[in-house]
Amino acid sequence: MATQQRSRSRRTTSSRHNGPRHVEAVLDPNWQNPYAPSAGERESHHHALRSFALRRKRPRIILLSVLVVALLVSTLASPWLAILAVILAVAAVLDVRRSMNTFERRGSNLGAEMLTAFEVGGTPKDRQRLITVLDRLTATFGVDAVSAFIIDDAGYNAALAPNGSSFSFFVTSSLMRDFELIELEGVVAHCLARQRLGILGRESASAMSNATTESRRALAGSGLTYRADEVAAAAIRYPLGLSGALRKCARQVIPSTSFFSSATYDQWRFIWFDVWSDRATADLADLDDVELRALALEEW
Repeated sequence: MATQQRSRSRRTTSSRHNGPRHVEAVLDPNWQNPYAPSAGERESHHHALRSFALRRKRPRIILLSVLVVALLVSTLASPWLAILAVILAVAAVLDVRRSMNTFERRGSNLGAEMLTAFEVGGTPKDRQRLITVLDRLTATFGVDAVSAFIIDDAGYNAALAPNGSSFSFFVTSSLMRDFELIELEGVVAHCLARQRLGILGRESASAMSNATTESRRALAGSGLTYRADEVAAAAIRYPLGLSGALRKCARQVIPSTSFFSSATYDQWRFIWFDVWSDRATADLADLDDVELRALALEEW
């Protein structure tokens, strides 16, 4: 009997060894979370801002380059022309760098300018509710020193704007009144995600640029609100809250007396949560359209 048990035990052990063995998981050191902003992504937006500034200086750069080459060719007639060419080349490089740095800082005080365009709105309860949401989400997105302002307007919208070394967050009184808490959280998360992604610099520069709407949209980055939705929804872990906010924006009708029917809004539109508040019908071919953004989140 004991011999039969030992034999059965050996057969069982043998069958275990002959069966499939555990394979340890191999971690990919190059894997990146697609819903987390990367350093490379932030750098790409900074590069886009500098490239736009450089294109604006291109005619002047070409002219100065031609002059430098002409002076270098003429050095046989006078050696002093070579020195002049070097001086002109150095001056051109310094001028380009100064212009690019100035352009990058152009939108750094947009928040202070926006403060002068609105009247204070909302109730003390609304303000406390907004501050509570902001305090929780700023830590999540790594954004510090954000001041909250409720502005008196009938349209649904919000924006995060740079204000020197800090930020100003603007939200309309009607949004605070009509949006559920989870929808407000989605709007705030989206605006903070823009800074986390590194696109806020592009958008604020576009708001201060004297270019056409198409050029300002190219500078701000077409379709980047869609990407900010992804990052925001992943952070708050509730896409339907953000999609609900987008749905309400899609259904709203902006009155003619609203700021979002004005020329100033057109100048600043790409800094806002709903960049096309004044659009009468949805454009599902546009990644910045609130209707399309809501559909995408609902299918997530």
